Amino acid sequence: MKVLHVEAGRHVYGGARQVAWLVEGLARRGVDNLLACPPGAGIAAHVAGSARVLEMPMRGDVDAALTWRLAQAIRAERPDLVHLHSRRGADLWGGVAARLTGTACVLSRRVDNPEPRWLARVKYRLYDRVIAISQGIRDVLAAEGVAPQRVECVRSAVDAAPYLQPVDRAAFRDEFALAADACVIGMVAQLIPRKGHRYLIEAVDALRGDHPELRVLLFGQGPLRAQLQAGIDQRGLRDTIRFAGFRTDLPRWLGGLDILAHPADMEGLGVSLLQASAAAVPIVASRAGGLPEAVGDEVSGLLVPPGDVPALVAALRRLLADAGLRRRLGAAGRARILAEFSVETMVEGNLAVYHRVLAARGARTAASGNAG
Repeated sequence: MKVLHVEAGRHVYGGARQVAWLVEGLARRGVDNLLACPPGAGIAAHVAGSARVLEMPMRGDVDAALTWRLAQAIRAERPDLVHLHSRRGADLWGGVAARLTGTACVLSRRVDNPEPRWLARVKYRLYDRVIAISQGIRDVLAAEGVAPQRVECVRSAVDAAPYLQPVDRAAFRDEFALAADACVIGMVAQLIPRKGHRYLIEAVDALRGDHPELRVLLFGQGPLRAQLQAGIDQRGLRDTIRFAGFRTDLPRWLGGLDILAHPADMEGLGVSLLQASAAAVPIVASRAGGLPEAVGDEVSGLLVPPGDVPALVAALRRLLADAGLRRRLGAAGRARILAEFSVETMVEGNLAVYHRVLAARGARTAASGNAG
């Protein structure tokens, strides 16, 4: 089987990380992989041993010429199937390119923000199947009018191995300039509005009086950095909340957190939460999108309503006050990740969708030939 993957992201985190794991897993199973990505994209180096990389400009939703570039690549390479992994125009124009060349096509949907029903009705007809990374996303697509039989759920995965190693607590404190008695909440997310950093900042303001030892590390980068820093400064929280930036060595440090917070308004699934559970860190997250699938309420963490700061404060206060509960939730979360969210399970799930799509196409071709 030959598969052309299309990934428009330039950085290897979130969805692009899932694509890299998928391509590597498919290569181990004998699949011939091609990867179309923008010039200079980080994923190219990650999959160099598992896929042949086709670099091409990808300029977003307005880049209709991407249809021609992808169609040209499809005609030259003749893949059995095209797998579109991104939005940013790659979903729409990639679907059109596959349709123009008569090639089987699947789309991975990784976000739960809704689209207009008229757009969904037109766009999702381009794909043989849509692969939702959570049941929450599948529900969003159903609400938009996408036929249920066209959508399959294959959850995102986490490579748990790097997060299973114990963290050197002294090195963790030194790395982030933390006092020996600090209780540390972390958040791992892009600095963008839907991730909900503003709710955590407000919650920490309410908690610091009872928990002067509390410290918060915000991992990630994004356009809201200055705005969030201004909010932190306005509340006098500069010594309590710190930006830790985007870390390529996160597996080394994630297990040093006492709690991971993720009060997002929207989230497809939340890979950082899966990583935190692998590191045995208990989680407080919002009950939004696919987050209830990533976090078992009262199993691996606590869930609160999206945007409900008092509920967020109460959940964090409960965990801050009970080290035994933190340990129990963390241990249960690790066991759940190892059982349900392995990379191998994700790879097999995607490969099974490919086989069903190609089998259905073959059956239709055979039926058409018999009818003729």
